Amino acid sequence: MKARQVTFPCADLKLEGTYFDGEWEQAVPAVVVCHPHPLYGGSMRNNVTYAVADALGSAGMAAFLFNFRGVGGSEGSYGGGIAEQQDIVAALDWLQGQRGIDKNRLGLAGYSFGAGVALPVACAEARVKGIALISPYFESSPIKLLTTCHKPGLILGGSNDLEVSPEVVDSYGRQAAGTAKMRIIEGPDHFWGGYEQEMGQAVADFFSEMFQ
Repeated sequence: MKARQVTFPCADLKLEGTYFDGEWEQAVPAVVVCHPHPLYGGSMRNNVTYAVADALGSAGMAAFLFNFRGVGGSEGSYGGGIAEQQDIVAALDWLQGQRGIDKNRLGLAGYSFGAGVALPVACAEARVKGIALISPYFESSPIKLLTTCHKPGLILGGSNDLEVSPEVVDSYGRQAAGTAKMRIIEGPDHFWGGYEQEMGQAVADFFSEMFQ
């Protein structure tokens, strides 16, 4: 799988991303992957986001990682989790325009803050067919979205996560619409060190099954 550095527009801003694709013989599904909190060192160059991209590629899917506004080479400044939703929409716009992408099989994945920002976009965007929430952190209660969004979803957590505990992940899973799946992986904390491969595989398996 090849990694290509790109820039793409979001209104009057330019954002940076990394596009992972391969030499596939037919149009493939693709997933936008959203990074953790910009104010706490989060960027697309993260062990979790890269592990997800690698697992998706191994499963025959393209992945697009990008930096939210104000991170790395992306213009602008932190938008409180609201403006960042526009960044995700812009990333989807860019991704679906790439050659070899199946525009009818687009997904979203987000880690921590990225999951919290991605959920409302996934629920509002008809072109997003499903979402994976990894150790999801929400600025405000997600219950209304979780209970009313009927798209396929995966809610994934680690058993030793002190920031988003297994009990919190379990409560999200129980309150989510019937199409959502919840899974706790034994061992990892919020940062998934040493468990990246298992986590990435769980995400790839979810999208592979969904996009069949």
